Amino acid sequence: MRTSRFHLGTIKEAPADAELASHRLMIRAGYVRRLAAGIYTWLPLGLRALRKVEAVVREEMNRAGAIELSMPAVQPAELWQESGRWQTYGPELLRFKDRHERDFVIQPTSEEVITDLARAELKSYRQLPLHFYQIQTKFRDERRPRFGVMRGREFVMKDGYSFHVDHADLEREYRNMYDTYTRIFTRLGLRFRAVAADTGAIGGTGSHEFQVLADSGEDAIAYSTGSDYAANVDLAEALAPAEARRAPAEQMRKVPTPGKTRCEEVAELLKLPLARTLKAIAVMQDEQFVLLLLRGDHELNELKAQKAIGAFRFALEAEMRRALGCPPGYIGPVGVAARVRVVADRSVAAMSDFVCGANEEGFHLAGINWRRDLPEPSLVADLRNVMEGDPSPDGQGSLRIQRGIEVGHIFQLRTKYSGALGAAVLDAKGETRPLEMGCYGIGVTRVVAAAIEQHHDERGIALPAALAPFALCLVPIAYRKNEKVRAAADRLYAELLDAGIEVLMDDRDERAGVLFADMDLIGIPHRIVLAERGLAAGEAEYKARRDAQARNVPLAGMVAFLKERLAEA
Repeated sequence: MRTSRFHLGTIKEAPADAELASHRLMIRAGYVRRLAAGIYTWLPLGLRALRKVEAVVREEMNRAGAIELSMPAVQPAELWQESGRWQTYGPELLRFKDRHERDFVIQPTSEEVITDLARAELKSYRQLPLHFYQIQTKFRDERRPRFGVMRGREFVMKDGYSFHVDHADLEREYRNMYDTYTRIFTRLGLRFRAVAADTGAIGGTGSHEFQVLADSGEDAIAYSTGSDYAANVDLAEALAPAEARRAPAEQMRKVPTPGKTRCEEVAELLKLPLARTLKAIAVMQDEQFVLLLLRGDHELNELKAQKAIGAFRFALEAEMRRALGCPPGYIGPVGVAARVRVVADRSVAAMSDFVCGANEEGFHLAGINWRRDLPEPSLVADLRNVMEGDPSPDGQGSLRIQRGIEVGHIFQLRTKYSGALGAAVLDAKGETRPLEMGCYGIGVTRVVAAAIEQHHDERGIALPAALAPFALCLVPIAYRKNEKVRAAADRLYAELLDAGIEVLMDDRDERAGVLFADMDLIGIPHRIVLAERGLAAGEAEYKARRDAQARNVPLAGMVAFLKERLAEA
């Protein structure tokens, strides 16, 4: 492809609201253009990268035995009502009425549609297992779309769904998809981890996320230094302290703490470690007032808390004053057992001689001990996020925390949807059994952005070869003004095309600096420069995108040389 016949939409300035490197660079490099909040047009250069991802995904899914189909993007509300997700999915589900006032949705995912297909098509265990997948545009009406295509409203996703007669076969396919996703992200040149994860709105039992490692990632990943354990922080278990609770060594006393409402402030005032303070978080569970207790240096994990006590919301200040008689910042568990449910994190249950709010503005209590000064909590549970250095839940090594970008997720749905929609088959005994289901997704557009987050520098995008829109750029200096350069460039360009190499020849009438800057910006892995002086010596200049310096290479045998370089990538 010649740039003179291609739309190369590079620009110097990124939009002011572009927070992530991938967002800035995808705009500057001419990969995408914003149409509306969270909705982007993919320009030719970006589309080539997107199609590269799709090709790898399609090859590996086919290799794994999955079958491609295409389901409608517009889905009737009846299916979502039948599954129960019409009420539970939330405002991210884009709903509309057609001209006949019938309700429809724009699909964010297709569990309902594929299950409806399965209940019509599958009747016997002899037809199983089956795994269908599609690569298709989805829409989720994100409240706050941001980070470019990383968290857009419209996106391309590969979603696959498998059907099985029993759980054992579902587990086999789950392992197959785990291995398939590992191959996909390895082929794409990404550094990633597969981590145990919560099933979220999709539902089901077991799930794993595939996280591209990047400091800009929205997710926190906990992994062990002594094993292959890895989990999303939302799911990683915080073990109870190994040491038993110590016997009381202090007497309870009330201490003035005027204006000190945060554990850090109280610890500094009393010259105590932050881990000696107690954090009380007031929530409402239906009409019941509940105190969630954490150590002052720990953070609440809302997902774990919901699993422990059920759905809740954070209490309002007026509700705190009614229940405890004081404002936020001074609330605590002493003397409230008769009217408040107290739920403690495991680490809190092991504390002694700790500091907590006195339920009186401007005061805290010190030297607090369980049983002596307040009853044991009504429930002890894992309520907190794990921290760097915590023991690994598998007993091997300690935990480290990394940031990641979720690009894939696999689920064991079991019978969540087949049961709701009545999708069943006859087994070998002639008995009716609901289909066991698996669900497997890859955010194709997100993969491109995540790869850029991981592969860029001060000059621009530096994509792995598997994702790069072109394998090679050919940059002839003064192409339009120098006949010798033009002839050599045209000849080499034709040879490269004949060799099956994806090459972009920059034949624009621009200064060398502009040509080099644009080719670095758009992320092409290899570059050949032709100039009059080098041609006189029978040489061209070669530079890989990540090389510090260029080197001269004989023009004779150039195609063979480049094939070797491309094979190494």
